Amino acid sequence: MLTIVDYGVGNLRSVYMAFKRLGCEAHIATEPSELKQATALVLPGVGAFGDAMASLDTLGFKRPLYDVLRSGIPFLGICLGMQLLFEGSDEQGEYRGLGILSGRVRRFAPGLVVPQMGWNQVRQVRPSPLWQAVPDASYVYFVHSYYAQPENESDVIGSTDYGGEYACAVARDNVYAIQFHPEKSQNVGETILR
Repeated sequence: MLTIVDYGVGNLRSVYMAFKRLGCEAHIATEPSELKQATALVLPGVGAFGDAMASLDTLGFKRPLYDVLRSGIPFLGICLGMQLLFEGSDEQGEYRGLGILSGRVRRFAPGLVVPQMGWNQVRQVRPSPLWQAVPDASYVYFVHSYYAQPENESDVIGSTDYGGEYACAVARDNVYAIQFHPEKSQNVGETILR
């Protein structure tokens, strides 16, 4: 069953409702043990990196999440759920992430309006199941002040220009993650979730 992790951070309800509109049965996991039944896993998130990592740790989701990520079942990280996959973040100090992907999360350069809020285009850097039936340079909805800077270019499947090109979609093996909000991105977002 498609399982959405509830670790007390962010846009859980809107992600759940987006899957429901697609006719997809989704389960909201409030206990770490529930991740064992997942056949696909979604980690949404809105907010601060450090708070999110502390919440995953306090609620006991960190170890089971590692196990699921390494098990081979499909995984989708959304917004902060993408950033948490990296080794660390500069947001509000120095924080360690899950370390599934090499790289760090950085703040947008001074002079740019943050958060980046609104519609922007995604350039498809590499083919991916996420892009199936999605035209290149489609517009999607963003709300964020920090962005992931992967060490491995081969992990990047999509990029966006906001004061310079940055990775807005990554993938490795069974792990997929996007910086933008598919649940707020209308038809394009629904196509990606499908």
